Order: sequence, then C-alpha cells, then structure tokens
Amino acid sequence: MVKETVVVVCPGRGTYNPPELGYLARYHGGAEWLARFDALRVEAGKPPLSALDGAAKFTPAHLRGDNAAPLIHACAWLDFLKLDRERFEVAAVTGNSMGWYTALACAGAVSPEHGFAIADGMGVNSQKHAPGGQAVLVLADEDWTVDPALRRAVEAAMARHGVWPSIRLGGMLVVAGAEAALDALEKDLPALSRPPMRLAGHGPFHTPLMGPSSDAAKAQFPAEWFGQPTIPLIDGRGKVWRRFESSAQELWDYTFGHQILQPYDFTAAMTVAMREFAPDRVVLLGPGETLGGAIGQVLVSLKWLDISSRNMFTAVQGEDPLLISMGRPSQRGIVIP
Repeated sequence: MVKETVVVVCPGRGTYNPPELGYLARYHGGAEWLARFDALRVEAGKPPLSALDGAAKFTPAHLRGDNAAPLIHACAWLDFLKLDRERFEVAAVTGNSMGWYTALACAGAVSPEHGFAIADGMGVNSQKHAPGGQAVLVLADEDWTVDPALRRAVEAAMARHGVWPSIRLGGMLVVAGAEAALDALEKDLPALSRPPMRLAGHGPFHTPLMGPSSDAAKAQFPAEWFGQPTIPLIDGRGKVWRRFESSAQELWDYTFGHQILQPYDFTAAMTVAMREFAPDRVVLLGPGETLGGAIGQVLVSLKWLDISSRNMFTAVQGEDPLLISMGRPSQRGIVIP
C-alpha cells in the first residue's frame, strides 16, 4: 500500500482551554510517556500533568505558562505517537510558536525527555521578560482574504506606536509590545473585521523584550541536547532543517535566540511545508483546533488545489479533509489505527 504523506503541525499556547480539560485522560490515559512526564514534574516539585488535566474544573492556573506549556506539549507529543505509520508517512514537521519545542521532539532533533524538559522549562522562562503583552489582529475578511492596503495601514500604525509583529498567522497578525503601546495602537488601527483581542497571561513573545527569557534558556538548556532531525523540520522563518545537513549548534542557537526574540512566521512555515513537500494532508496535533483557521487561511492564500475561498476550503473539508485536526473527535479517527 502506498502511504499518504502528511505534514504534522504542533500547536502553541492558547490551545488548552475549558473544552480540552481531560484531553490527556480521554485519549492518553495509562500512556507510558504520560507517566514519565508526571514523574519528572513531581521530581521537580510541580503538580503532575494528570492532576492538572483531571481537575474538577478549568481555572486560571491552567493558562499560566508553567502549566499550559507542558500540558499542550504532552497532548501534542502523545497524539504524534498515535499516528498510523502504516498508512501515513510524515514528510515534515512544523509548529507554531511554543509548538516549535514539540516539533523538535517529533522530528527527533531532541529526545522525548529533553523535548518535554524544554517545553516545561520554557513555560517558566517565557514568564521572564520586560513588561508587555500580545494582541491578536484579524486582518482577513469573512472569505479569508487579506487586503494588502489594510495590512500596510496596520503595519504603519504599529510603527507609529512601537509595536512589534509577534506571530504571522495566516489572515491574523499577533502583535506585541508594552501595554501602553498596545493601548495606543488599538485606538489608531483602521477598521478590522473584529476588534483586537488582548491575550491574557501572555508576554511580548517573539520580540526583543524577551531578552531575559532567551538568556535564561541558554543558561538552562545545553547545546548537547540537540542533534540532527530524522524528519525534516520547518522553523518559524520557513527554513528547513534536514538530516545530515543541519548543525546541532545552529539549531540550539536558533531555538533559544532568534525563535524567542524575533517574529515567528507561521505563515512562512506553512507555505514552505506545502510548496516544498506537497503533502496529501496536513495533520494538526491536539489539544484544540484553534490553529486550523490559520492553516486554512494559508491554503486559501496559496490557492492550494484551487482552494481560493473559505467556502471552498469548508467544502473540501466536508468531503475528504485536507486538514485533519486530532483535537476534533470526528477527524481524529482518520489518522489513528
């Protein structure tokens, strides 16, 4: 049987929310790696992931970086292990923002233990930064197309107020900066399809304001943990790290330098994934499926398989999904044996 090729996408922060409470118990109860991750947390004096996931109700503590990051990483990594490798060949792995740490483990550039340690540790380190936060700007219209003039107007307003691009996310733009700068920007923006949304509990990720986080990461995580990926790995610039031609030292430098301090261009990563690897499908690991819209918007912008609108994307998804979200119960079974 000829295997279908897939690009695997690892989600970032903001994907474990009230509907995802119990995700680990539902899909990965009794998993050996979950027990290992729990043991590592307990050894470090932190609550085990099983306890956080098994809480009676969702609380603000679930959204804190020191809990959210390892929860999301564990959900995604354990989902990755469940992919049906008899039917699907993983052509490449990428991720969004914090999902980069999960992608490192999925691609074999770091061991599973080190991948978890990085995600868990960066959940703490990401809270070390100069004052500031993030906001999401929706640039796409209802049909998922973006007016270039609108994008230019938004970028001009950002420049006026000293706000940085943080994550390029299909038809959305996550911006970051000091709180006062974000307040001023929101009053000076052109009309958008939705009001800007400030992200609670998020710092000014992927900007120079994250210098203390980068310094802490470089001191905490040794370069010796990194090796060459066994699966092509696409970073937040669209660069492909391949086996036998990647420098472990450069991968470490990127992960704890550029990746923390410069914009994360998920749009570029997905564009390279589609154009260079031309997968049969895209698999979005859980938890949640909030990244699905951004992936769909990238596909529309590329006119992939002649998909040029939101309605066309929805129609394809209804017939034979091009994008499979493992966080969606109705699609999960497609990729699990």
